[in-house]
Amino acid sequence: MPLTRRDFTRQSAITGAGIALVGSVGALATAPQALASTETHTAGEETAAGHGGVGYGPLVPDPHGVLALPAGFSYRIVTHSGRTRLESGEFTPSHHDGTAAFDGPRGATLLVNNHELKGPRADWAYPVPLTGDLVYDPAASGGCTVVEVRRDQVAEWVGIAGTSTNCAGGHTPWGTWLTCEETEDRAGQNGMTRDHGYVFEVDPEDRRANRDPKPLKALGRYAHEAVVVDPGRGHLYLTEDASGPNGLLYRWTPPEGFRHGRGKLRTLADDAGVLQAFRCFDSGGRFVDDLSRATRTGTVYGVDWVPVPDRDARTVSVRKQFTDGQITRARKLEGMWWGDGGAYIVSSYARAESPVRHDGAVWFYDPRRRTLTLKVLLGVNPDPSADGAFDGPDNITVSPYGGLVIAEDGEGIQHLFGATDRGRTYPIARNDLNIGTAEAPEYSEFTGVTFSPDGRTLYANIQEPGIMVAITGPWKRHRR
Repeated sequence: MPLTRRDFTRQSAITGAGIALVGSVGALATAPQALASTETHTAGEETAAGHGGVGYGPLVPDPHGVLALPAGFSYRIVTHSGRTRLESGEFTPSHHDGTAAFDGPRGATLLVNNHELKGPRADWAYPVPLTGDLVYDPAASGGCTVVEVRRDQVAEWVGIAGTSTNCAGGHTPWGTWLTCEETEDRAGQNGMTRDHGYVFEVDPEDRRANRDPKPLKALGRYAHEAVVVDPGRGHLYLTEDASGPNGLLYRWTPPEGFRHGRGKLRTLADDAGVLQAFRCFDSGGRFVDDLSRATRTGTVYGVDWVPVPDRDARTVSVRKQFTDGQITRARKLEGMWWGDGGAYIVSSYARAESPVRHDGAVWFYDPRRRTLTLKVLLGVNPDPSADGAFDGPDNITVSPYGGLVIAEDGEGIQHLFGATDRGRTYPIARNDLNIGTAEAPEYSEFTGVTFSPDGRTLYANIQEPGIMVAITGPWKRHRR
């Protein structure tokens, strides 16, 4: 049943002027320089003012030139493209992207790591190796690797190969990984021999389950970024990172009687279930054409869902199958993470292609209320080369210590930063690896931010050249 404008207006009146904050994060810092204080506390501690602070103090430059962290924290390199090797002897592929961590056998942690490599294999020094019957398209350079971490031992092997531009992706409640292709290349384009722009399922525990990769065509063919699963209702939500026109947020509803589980998605017909794009309206019932229209945290929109005419985009890209008045768009819809009963959704930035400019936003979709609430809004960063400002949020995870941890993919200096439900942000790490020159420094984006299942280790990637790091230290819970 659609959420009508009348229903939403009535609900907004009850909750108060259309502001119905939901999830764990409230109105978060909006100014570019809005760094948090450096106070910390553990459970039971309070500051002299009677409330706990946030953050872990200033970042300490890394003498090895890789990762600046607060005092008391440390990191180790888990995989490094061109240096560490797979079980088969080939080098670790480059351009690490989305990652998730799973409980492995005998106390190990299993991580599935996307490699965002687009186009022909000859374009890259370290593509994902073509491995046996794990290959979808032998012309494509991307895919996933599975990394097993057991104390001081690390093993890595190919989970899927021959896919393209594997970006954020997402984990499932049944313990698998959904890897997303951020491309619309068809067979014959960019050297490809098969159509791309799909989602594939990768099982980190059962290598046999990954044989003969099958695209999950029911989820559509477009420039996929991330995916999350509603464990209660069975819906999948998917972001699209595209422009000209801006991309969309999608919802896939499984067919009646379908039950999720390992490998079940690949048993579905290509047209199974219903794929829809979102359409937002404000508390006055007015249609919202683009999410950048929201300029204040706490803004709440009602959400309806519009069926996708041709999910495989046989002649027209999915996002171009709608008129501008039918759906709501947003620039660079990227990372997503399920938590607090809903989906946290990132829009990395908005520029001239959007109605209003910003340097990053995080929204929360509440499927029960069918509302979308603006949680984080970053103003345009006036000087990306100066440390202290955040811009360009991308991959995201919900922290077991409260709030969010966000990977920065902006201009200039790159950070991992946290955002609490009390409206404050704070730095966790800074990429000190200069891949440019001393005169013109350049720092790659952070990706793949995710905590280990026990919450003790924060894993993250430096995309270029492709480094996975494991961060440990005196994590402290942020009081809600």
